[in-house]
Order: sequence, then C-alpha cells, then structure tokens
Amino acid sequence: MGYWDDPSNMVGNSLQESTNPYGNYTVVDRVPREILSLVDDHWYQFPPMNPLWYSLVGVWMFIMGTLAVSGNFVVIWVFMCTKSLRSPSNMYVVSLAVSDFFMMACMCPPILINCYYQMWSFSAVFCQVYAAIGSTMGTASIWAMVLITSDRYNVIVKGISGTPLTTNRALLNILVVVWVKTLFWTILPFFGFCRYVPEGNMTACGTDYLTDDIWYHIYLWLYTIDCYLLPLALIIYDYTFILKAVSAHEKQMREQAKKMGVKSLRSDPDAKKKSNECRLAKVALTTVSLWFIAWTPYCIINIAGMHYKSIVTPLFSIWGSVFAKANAVYNPIIYAISHPKYRAAMEKKLPCLSCATEKEEDSSVSETTSTNEKC
Repeated sequence: MGYWDDPSNMVGNSLQESTNPYGNYTVVDRVPREILSLVDDHWYQFPPMNPLWYSLVGVWMFIMGTLAVSGNFVVIWVFMCTKSLRSPSNMYVVSLAVSDFFMMACMCPPILINCYYQMWSFSAVFCQVYAAIGSTMGTASIWAMVLITSDRYNVIVKGISGTPLTTNRALLNILVVVWVKTLFWTILPFFGFCRYVPEGNMTACGTDYLTDDIWYHIYLWLYTIDCYLLPLALIIYDYTFILKAVSAHEKQMREQAKKMGVKSLRSDPDAKKKSNECRLAKVALTTVSLWFIAWTPYCIINIAGMHYKSIVTPLFSIWGSVFAKANAVYNPIIYAISHPKYRAAMEKKLPCLSCATEKEEDSSVSETTSTNEKC
C-alpha cells in the first residue's frame, strides 16, 4: 500500500468535514495532517486543481531547474577559474550566479516531487525551510542585480571621476548589501513577524499573505518596499542616467565624425572602449528587465492576498513561483552570449558549449584586449 493509500496519512473524507468549513472536497484535503495548522481557511473553498496543471508545472520546473543549475554552475566555474575574469565587478556576477544556483538546486527537486503527488508531501518544518531558502536566494539575486547596475552606473556615468571598485569594497558590498540584508528578512518570520506556509496550489511554500494580522502586513509591506520597490527605483534611477550618458556620447561621436568628414570614429581605441561599456550596459538592462518580469508576479500576489483575497486562487498562486524560478535561467544565457571575455573563456574550457564561430571568437578576443578590466 502506497503512502497516499493509507487514510492516516491524508485528510480523508471523514476528517475533512471536521476541518473544512465549506464541507466540499478541496485542494487541501490530501495534504499531510501536520501541515493543516499552516493552511489558511481561504484555500478550503477551492476544488482540487486540474492534474494537468501539476504536470505542466512539473515539466516546466524540470526544464528550468536543469538549465539553471547547469548554467549557473558553468558561470561560477568559468569566472572563478579564469584569471582575466576575476575583477571586482565580476564578483557581483558570481554572487548572482551563486544565489540562482542554490535556489534551483535546493528548491527544484522538492517541487518536482510535490507535482508528482499533486500536494505538499513533506513535513511542516521542511515547508518553512523551503520557503526560507526561496526568500534568501531570491532576495540575494535581487540585490546582486542592484549592485551590478550600480557598478555600470559608476563606470559609464561617472567615468574617471567615479570611485574605482576594489576587491575589498566589492566583498563588503556583497556581504552587507546582499547577504546580511537578505538574512534579516528571511529570519523574521521565525520570530513571529509573518510566517512561512503552503501556497494555494499545495506544491510550494512561501510567506503568509492571507492572515489578517497587523505585524504580518507590516512585514510584507516593508519586505515589498525594501526588496522590490527600492531595488526597482534604484535600477530605474541608474539606467535613466546611463541611457542619458550613452545618448550624449553617441551624439558627440556623430558630430565629431561629421566635422572630420568620416562616417564613424569607432576605430579610435577610446571609442571602442566606450562602445564596449555601452554594450555591457544593454546586457545588464536586459537582465534587469527579465528580473522585473520574474519578480513582479510575487509582488502582485502578496498585495492581492492582503487586500483582494477574492482574486487569489490556487492557480493564481502558481505564477509567482513559475516566473521567479525562470529568472535563474536568464543570467547564464545572457552572459554566455553577450559577455566577450566570458564567451572567450568558455570557448577554451568548454568548446562543446560555445556557439561562437572562429571569426566571432577572433573578434571577441580582439575587442577584449581593448576593454577596461572592469568590464
């Protein structure tokens, strides 16, 4: 007899009438008994989800998990094993890859098992650990992205007037801005400021946005401001001035070329260097845009859970996890395609994973030699 064939391991029809205020078979009815104390009454009104959704989420998570774990591992390995890539700026990239790697390595296997059983099939303690890992790695990813954007702002906008980023300063920023801040928000739910509970689809766990408690709402709003709205504001601020600087530079280049009677000044070393910086800014902007798409659903779900509960359904709660996990796949793909030093290093270490032609490789190496080490 299997685990879910034993009536003592699930809520069951006889038990549901005593625990389910709605009296119907619901999405909650097959979860283990010890999880019931964490499940909000809101979820009892919804019937079980169509099994197809669990299959689709499972397939999606398997694909995302495989790509994210392998892709971010390669990023970490290539950056740490290539001397030319060990710059202070690239330490932010490694921090981002580390958080993405551990998020999917730790969270993908449990959610695949839960999708197979179509419910949360672990203990209540593991539910809280699972949610804490997701909160930690997700927040670390967000603030690592802010540091990457801030570094691009310092290099492109401030230029020679900016303070050079040193290794010690980069390490301090990663320690304080990324991990200390992240751990602060992660441990608060263990001390009564909000809590970690199963989400409506019963295959994942996250913060409790349904309980009408003033401290829960304060935590969620402060968390949203500090880990979503503030990073978004900083990124918009930085890129506003980055784009202005790029636009002004391009305009200056066109005017100078017109005065000299030539089509372009790109053969000039300084111009090539500046062009490289602008290209890397576009890479970072693309990455941040994808991050925005990934984390906005969670923000919407949290706000809706606090103030518009009627629209929060088990299916509605799936999208936050689906989009957020996909974010861990974007970064290694973007850097593998667009970062010339990384692509050249990967061509040497893992030729089977490189899609660059010999001509593109020569061009990338040539361009790399004229690029500032900060890139």
